[in-house]
Amino acid sequence: MKCDKFIEALGTRVKILEVTRQCDDQVTALVELNDLPEAVRFLYYDMGGYLTTMVPNDERSINKHYALYYALSMEGGKMFEGDEIAQDEKCFVTIKTLISPDSLVYPSVTPLVPACVWYEREAYDMFGLVAEGLPDKRRLVLSDDWPDDLFPLRKDAMDYRYRPDMKDHYMEPEYEFLRPEGSGIIDVPLGPLHITADEPGHFRLFCDGDTIIDADYRLFYQHRGMEKLAENRMNYDQMGYLAERVCGICGYAHAIACIEAAEKAINLEIPARAQAIRVICSEIERLHSHLLNIGLACEVTGNYNAFMHIFRIREYSMKLAELVTGGRKTYGNVVMGGLRRDITGVEIKESLRILQIIETQVDEVWDAVMDDKRQMSRWKGVGILDKQVARDFSPVGPNIRGSGIKRDTRYDHPYDFFKQIQFDVAVVEGGDVFAREMVRYMELKSSVSIIRQCFELMPQTQIIVDPKFHVKPENYALAYVEAPRGENVHWIMQGSAQKVFRWRCRAATYNNWPSLRFQFRGNNLADAALIVCSLDPCYSCTERVTVVDIKSKKSKILTNDDLKNFARTQKDSPLKDLR
Repeated sequence: MKCDKFIEALGTRVKILEVTRQCDDQVTALVELNDLPEAVRFLYYDMGGYLTTMVPNDERSINKHYALYYALSMEGGKMFEGDEIAQDEKCFVTIKTLISPDSLVYPSVTPLVPACVWYEREAYDMFGLVAEGLPDKRRLVLSDDWPDDLFPLRKDAMDYRYRPDMKDHYMEPEYEFLRPEGSGIIDVPLGPLHITADEPGHFRLFCDGDTIIDADYRLFYQHRGMEKLAENRMNYDQMGYLAERVCGICGYAHAIACIEAAEKAINLEIPARAQAIRVICSEIERLHSHLLNIGLACEVTGNYNAFMHIFRIREYSMKLAELVTGGRKTYGNVVMGGLRRDITGVEIKESLRILQIIETQVDEVWDAVMDDKRQMSRWKGVGILDKQVARDFSPVGPNIRGSGIKRDTRYDHPYDFFKQIQFDVAVVEGGDVFAREMVRYMELKSSVSIIRQCFELMPQTQIIVDPKFHVKPENYALAYVEAPRGENVHWIMQGSAQKVFRWRCRAATYNNWPSLRFQFRGNNLADAALIVCSLDPCYSCTERVTVVDIKSKKSKILTNDDLKNFARTQKDSPLKDLR
């Protein structure tokens, strides 16, 4: 069976206490606490895994311990040609370990696998679990005024409606940005920044002149506590509605991942037609998201002509969404066991007509963008994500495929109707803004092809199974969907009374943030907005920038227009008055 070779290999390196299988392509190995770092490192680097998610869980009511689940996607190293493992061997292997509630300490995996850093910081914030040896112990999710001894995702911590008092001693922000040493470095804080990584954020760029030396950032300013809200309170269909609202662009992908995690936990197979329609809607979501990002990548560099044409084409994708779901946003269609709405023959015919328009016009505009030497000079060589950095931090979506690494959940772990679909994974070498936008253009083409194949191949079956199903308390599974920004992953442990015991939602951008600082380094301040845009975090506004000269102590507040003008013209640096 799938995963067996990885479990056998792991057993030669560490002692495996127990093996449990969640479904055909998912297995969990329980290891001793001290063996945790080596177990994860071995699967990650030696066996070609990528960190999919890490789930802390309060299981004191189950086994009198806290638990950690490190889920790895076993795909092969993919650093060089021929490094990929066989398609029928790809699977998810989860390393589980138990932590005593008396000590709350476990050995950090981050020194061996850098991709774990945000997960282990969050484990302390939400559960109070201390990663011994973690290089960065700053808060990640909770605000600086949050009480030190209150860990919200513990089962006995708090009611989701409870708003704790801030710390008595809290007077001013305590967060310390990681600042490089040296004289003459100017701090450029960008924020607040409203991002679809669930909250606004604060970027701080450290510049020598107009060159970015390093960067740091603080996110989660409006963490919504959705996991706490859902646990032991919502049924699975209600959770699907909530998951749709994680992101304004990738809502359908989140809904599928959330619902399919629950379906996998009870081995519930949905009808083939429902699988095909789920794929169709998710690819429509990819169309309008990629068109949005390519348009913004032109707009932020001052290419308004291309921006307007791309957004004109994007309107066709919104019409397509309305045609097949009844709404310009594909909300409210995914339910446990299938879908609420079918697609008629008339709708299919009109959809095919719209797809032809999109395909033709996208090619025309993209050719014009490629012929624009000024646009290419702003995209090429900017914001490079090195292939080794990408390997170390497990980014997802166009961010990693633009660095020449072939990772796509639709290909590596085909879900729903993707088992019947033929498509080429878009991979581009270079790692710069141009490479990431080229990946998105190539995926626009493949999405059109995928939708056409679904229309042609989907059978005439029902779209929902018998709603009478029974959850199995303490069963768990993860589900995965290749959203426009990359792999969205939802992990669910079932509870009693048709409720969820633990829900872990990991959006694609969560895996993309940690490597962003490497993409900033060595670039011009004028390109900062473009680099963030190429990551596709879907920020809606940059309200202001404050520039502080650490030598003269002078400060200057820049408006959003100031920053945009500098990005577009690359003249008259807004920092010149501080030099």
